[in-house]
Amino acid sequence: QVHLVESGGGVVQAGGSLTLSCAVSGRPSSDYVMAWFRQAPGTEREFTTAISWTGGFTDYSESAKGRFAISRDSAKKTIYLYLNRLKPEDTADYYCAAGGRQYSRHAGAYDYWGQGTQVTVSS
Repeated sequence: QVHLVESGGGVVQAGGSLTLSCAVSGRPSSDYVMAWFRQAPGTEREFTTAISWTGGFTDYSESAKGRFAISRDSAKKTIYLYLNRLKPEDTADYYCAAGGRQYSRHAGAYDYWGQGTQVTVSS
């Protein structure tokens, strides 16, 4: 069993930055992939970025590439999402997810989810 808790959301002006954290409790398997998804009102949950629990693999959506960065601190069991050069269209609830099956950008491939943290980017 894995439990995820996100934090770090808030309100920021366009062009600004935020750092989101995902605290992981339980015993994630070494083959787990940790991902960040986001969901804006009235839209489907959208893949943003992912990292393997061992840190050897990362993946970014086109909208995240070049602006966002994911990292993990295995000692602290925490996954970070660095949001840079934020745009109003980045406004969404951001969710941390963990999955141990074959890697996928689809939300259905992930077994564990946090409660989400809200990011609002003002223009």
